Formats: sequence, structure tokens, C-alpha cells
Amino acid sequence: MDPVVTRYAPPRRLELRHAIKPLAQGRTDPTIRHDADGWWLTLRLASGIATLLLRQRTDAVEAHAWGPGADEAVAGVPALLGDGDDDSGFEAGRHPLVARLHHETPGLRLARTGRVLPALIPSVLGQKVTGIEAKAAWRQLVTRHGEAAPGPAPLGMRVVPTAAVWRRIPSWEWHRAGVGPQRSDTLMRVFAVAEGLERCAGLATDDAARRLRTVAGIGPWTIAETLQRSHGDPDRVSVGDLHLCKRVGTALAGRRVDDDGMFELLEPWRGHRQRVVRLIEAAGIGYERHGPRLAIPEHRTR
Repeated sequence: MDPVVTRYAPPRRLELRHAIKPLAQGRTDPTIRHDADGWWLTLRLASGIATLLLRQRTDAVEAHAWGPGADEAVAGVPALLGDGDDDSGFEAGRHPLVARLHHETPGLRLARTGRVLPALIPSVLGQKVTGIEAKAAWRQLVTRHGEAAPGPAPLGMRVVPTAAVWRRIPSWEWHRAGVGPQRSDTLMRVFAVAEGLERCAGLATDDAARRLRTVAGIGPWTIAETLQRSHGDPDRVSVGDLHLCKRVGTALAGRRVDDDGMFELLEPWRGHRQRVVRLIEAAGIGYERHGPRLAIPEHRTR
């Protein structure tokens, strides 16, 4: 199978890892891999499934795609790699750390996948559980029920299942993957209106958020996690995240804060608050943790 090949020369500096890594559900995500050849992604598109390989070159990104959706995959590379990411109005100099991180990370661009379900499903799986648990559930379910990646993809890569396939997964398999009934029921409601939700990719972020909110079980955290990836939203922050507010507080104020404190610290960058979060995450800034992990009831909407 010969690949469809293109070269994308971004108008500004671009670092592939900063655009693609936030899309992956950990290092073992069966839909995204990084190896010596570059970044591999599997896609389910209107024209069919595809495998996309992205390689960083000095002045461009080289893209190879295989499968029925190969042409559509390479056509979407600029948007995927942040071609529409507009940082005008972003004043990094409002805080010395943000100014330094912005200077040290000139290749950071916010990716826009243009696909809602592949971002929404792992976000629902991540509701009120640890990242390790959510990523393990995603890996197990996609590996078992997804299609084999077309072309010379690394061993084990899979294409995310269709909504129809997700709907047919029996309850005991959700349980075996560690997904409780609240999250699996929410996903069944998602799959029942999957076609309409996927059309949210063409809406403005606020309109897409309102559409997503109509599904019972989907709250602000899930919406933010989804739109950050599907729309490349530069402002929507994951409110309700157990760790994010503490990380932002440590970075910007030298202390832990709650969600209200986080938004107060991010207010000077309204319109680009998620961009500030991404700079902090890209720098690997964390916070000192003490005590046991809190148990969070799964029945709470996130």
C-alpha cells in the first residue's frame, strides 16, 4: 500500500511533541505512538480509516498516510498541528514565569483534531478516576474492539471503534475494563446521539459546549477536556481537576490553590487561559503531594 505524502511548512515554529502529546492517552495509547520514525496516529474519518505518520524536519513536517482515509488525513494536517491557533492578544509578560516559558517554548501550538468522539470518549472514561485507571480502560477497550491500523503502523495500533461498535460492548466488558455503570451509561447516551455530537466539530466552542451539556453525565470538566482537543480551545480550562489547580497555583503563586484560586490567577490571560496551562504542563511543573489519594464518588457529574 503506497502512502499519500505531503509536506506542511508551518508559518511559525512548530514542535510536533507539544501539539501531539496532549492528544495521547498515555504512552500505551493504541491510537497514538511515538518511535524513531516519528509520531503515528490512527484516525476514523468521513472517508474511512487511516494511519498518519508525522516526521519533524528542519523547515517542515513530513506526513505519510495509509488507508481509505489517507487523502483526508493529510488534508487535515495543518489544522491538526495548530495552523489555526491564533495567539494574538496573548500577553505572556503579565507574569515572569509565563514570559519565560513562552520564550522557551516557541514551538507550542494547540492542536485541533476536528473530531469530537475520539476526544469525548476518553474524557468520560476519565471522570472521577485516576489517570492510570482511565488510560488503562481506553487501551483495553480500543485494543479489543478497534480495527487494525492500515499501513505499516507499529504493532498493536488500532483505530477507535465506530459508535455502533461501542454500543455493542457488553456490560461485563466495561466492568472488566474497570469502567463503572455511571460512566458506561453516560457513554451509551453519547453513542445514542453520536452523529449529532460529531457535528459539534463544526460549531464554535461555546455552541459545541452547549450541545455536549445536553447529554446527562457530561459536565464542565469533560467538556473542557474534549474541546481542548477537538477544537484547540485556547481558553477552556479543566475545572474540577484534582491536580491542575494545585499545579497552576504552585507555578504562578508558589502555593496550592483551589479552582477559584486557579481562575483568579489565570484571569489576566482570559481568552488564553488554557494556553498558560499548556505552557506550565509542557515545562513539567508539578507540586509536592502529601497523603493518600482521595476516593471520589463516581456518581458525581464531571
